[in-house]
Amino acid sequence: MPRTADEYAIFFFLSSGHREEVRFANIQDFQKWYSTELVQKYDSQEFINVPIKNIQGEYMVLRPVSVIAIRIEPVFFGSIDRT
Repeated sequence: MPRTADEYAIFFFLSSGHREEVRFANIQDFQKWYSTELVQKYDSQEFINVPIKNIQGEYMVLRPVSVIAIRIEPVFFGSIDRT
């Protein structure tokens, strides 16, 4: 039986060489945000909001044109602390 991820880490690789990480509770939330925000404005120089669901009071904005790659990594919580 396949395991279900507890959350998803989304890594944005930017044209400046930076890598930023945000987390989504499930893949459907990311897909909805991706299709409505990022894809619609893929060549825009205007900032768009990236939701940061695990940190209250913080937010991230980025220019869609600067995103050169996205990596999605499932995160599984377990009884072992791997930090």
